[in-house]
Parts: sequence; C-alpha cells; structure tokens
Amino acid sequence: MSKQSNHPTRRQVLAGLTATAALGPTMLTGRSWAQATANNQMGAVLIGAGKRGGDRMLNQFLKHSKMKLLAIAEVDTDRRNHYVARTNKHYGGDVCVGVNDYRELLDRKDLDIALVFTPDHWHTIPAMHAMAAGMHVYAEKPLTLNLRESQVLIEAQKKAGVTFQTGSQQRSEMNGKFIKACEYVVNGRLGECELAEVGCGDPSVPCDLPTEDKPEGLDWDLWQGPAPARGYNPVLSPRGVHKNYPMYRKYEEYAGGILADFGAHMFDIAQWGFQKDRESPVTITGPEDANAKRGAKMVYADGKTMVHAPGGFGVKFIGDKGTIWVDRGKIKSEPASILEEPLADSDKRLHTPQNHLNNFVDCIGTDKQPVCDVEVGSRTAALCHLANISYDVKGELKFDGDAWKFTNSEAANAKLDYAERRKGFELPKID
Repeated sequence: MSKQSNHPTRRQVLAGLTATAALGPTMLTGRSWAQATANNQMGAVLIGAGKRGGDRMLNQFLKHSKMKLLAIAEVDTDRRNHYVARTNKHYGGDVCVGVNDYRELLDRKDLDIALVFTPDHWHTIPAMHAMAAGMHVYAEKPLTLNLRESQVLIEAQKKAGVTFQTGSQQRSEMNGKFIKACEYVVNGRLGECELAEVGCGDPSVPCDLPTEDKPEGLDWDLWQGPAPARGYNPVLSPRGVHKNYPMYRKYEEYAGGILADFGAHMFDIAQWGFQKDRESPVTITGPEDANAKRGAKMVYADGKTMVHAPGGFGVKFIGDKGTIWVDRGKIKSEPASILEEPLADSDKRLHTPQNHLNNFVDCIGTDKQPVCDVEVGSRTAALCHLANISYDVKGELKFDGDAWKFTNSEAANAKLDYAERRKGFELPKID
C-alpha cells in the first residue's frame, strides 16, 4: 500500500488551511509499503510523548522490527528532549528528531505511520491530518472526544484508505480473558443474552481547576488545541517526565471522565460480545436520580441493553442460562460449569491477535482489518459519549446511529461537538 500525494504542505498546515484540506484517494509519492518492508522498516512519528506514549509504549515502538521511530512531536520541551534522547540512544545515532507541533512533519515522505498518544481531546485532528498525508494510524482510546468526531473520523479513514487501529488492547492481550468471555456469549453459552452491566467510573464534569502560572517549556496554547481557552493548571498537563496518568481525563473539555477512560475498554467488550461493532444504540436513558453517577441505559434496535453499572471495572454478561463476569484480573461464570465446558471446534471464534501493535503493523499493505479498526473504536467511544450526554440531558433520548444525531432532543444535539472550536483547531473537512 502506498501513500497519497495530495496531502497539505507544511506551510498550508501552519497557516490553518488544513481545516479545508481534502482527503483524496490519489496515490502518494512517499515510500511504498513494499519498499518499507523490503528494508524491514517503516518510518513512524509519535505524536504525544506522555505517560502512555513515552513511558509505557516507547519500548514496543523502538523494538519493533518493521517500524523505526523517526520523529517525536510533544508540546512539553522536557518530555520531548527526554524521549528523543532515549530513542537516539537506542538506535545509536541522530535518527529521531523532536518538534513542538506535529504539523511541521506532515510533508515528510519517510513517515508511514502516525502513533497518536495525545490527550483525548487531541486524538481526532492529528489522526485526520496524518491520514490526509497518507500515513497509517494507531491512535489511543477513547478514540474521540464526542459524537461528531466519531462520525468524521470514520468518514476520513474510508476516504484515505489507510490502515487504522484503536488502542483497545483488551481485544488482543490480557491473557485472552476478554476474548474468551465474548466467544462464550457469541456461541450462546449464556442462552439468550440481552443485558450487559458495564463498570467503568464516573461521568465527566466541567473543569473548575484554578489558574496557576504557566511554566516555561510548555506550549500551553497548543496543548489546549480545540478546547476553550483557560489558564494553566498542572493537573491537566504535569510538567516534564511524569509517572502518573494526568487527570485531564476527569473534565469534559478534554475527555469523557473515567466513564470514557475505562468505558472505552469495558463498553468495547460489551459491544464485541453483543456483535454490535458497527451499530449504535437507538435509545439512551439516564438515571431517574438527577445526582446519580451510574444507571445510564443504552438499548439497541434488537433489544440488547448495556447499563453503566456500579461496581468494579469490568463487564457482566447476563443471559437466561447464567452470567459471565470478566475484568483484567479474572473471568468467572455462574454457574461455574459454563466456563468449565470448552468451546467446540465448530463454535465461532473471534479475531484473536496476540499483540495489538503487531496486529496493526501486520495489517498494513494487506486487505485485512485490525481487530479494533476506526469504526469499532469510534462506535465504542460513542457509547461513552451517549452515556455522558444522558447524565446531562434528562429523559429518553432517541439516537440515529447512521446520521449521528438525536431525533428527539435539540439539547442533546447541542452536545454532538464543542459548542465552538477555537480558531485554527477546526475539524478538517472531508471533500
């Protein structure tokens, strides 16, 4: 698979013209997949080198036999310099460059892969820009910040025709516990299974953090991106190389709360077990108690139902013959005999790669889809967004998953995207 040649120039991008850049299907002039694999290397850029992208995933990137990390884009100078130095030490030379703004790299012909590990509100725009430049994309979950982003990201990938993987590793890893749970549901071991109770944390809240002095070495304006402008607070973006996951995740301007942070994993498993990867629920209802942080209910056209439930982070599938609970530590059934009986050779098996990153890279240049492609990731994120909206907009909401709009609530439709995106950070248009 080769790249596309009509991607925006760096000058156009920095002038803000990518807000209207086309994502056409013409062939790119950069290195082809065949050329890259012949050399056993594809050039990659890491966009966002925080706790996840830098601390947790960098070793996987550096040791990957088919990929070479050639650039790191990071708005914190200390993090950028640290991870560039670590990368160059690994390769034994000045192979990797660091930039503040990833858009400076979009013209490079040697970049085949974009690894998007930014805060949640910054996933969609760089993923769309990278696809417009012909890059294959691996982007972290939750894949989008809101329903409008889910819609346009699916459309952009279809137009670009590149390989896209969402970082929902429970579909590949975790010793196969989640795969097993879903396979037992799919093969009817619970009988009629119409209900999944999903534990994943609280909904998002508006950001109320106080303003502090902005430290040197951080491009705070670029970190904020499309979000409403506000003063700096280290809870949102701790300076330097830190070992904690920042709590921007709590605030609706930047994320979907812990509901979305872990819901992007757990709702994804419920969606997989129900075989609803390319659908959305049609009815969403929040809890009767206006102060409740659990109880949102989402119902599909065929009656299958997901409930944002209290309890630990995991999924409980409930059928008329028993239940299966699965989380990162265990899988168990009631009665225990359900899981004690192995699946038969004739039973349906799900796509079960052993490594999520490898699954992405191995699909490049083939007609295969990764286990969590862009639509799967976008629909999973949409479940989190629908649940969050139901806590704010009361009553029964009707949702059209093809049009990506509510059919009975303008108050809910007002939450499809930011009320206003900051100038220069609009969603790229798909022509």
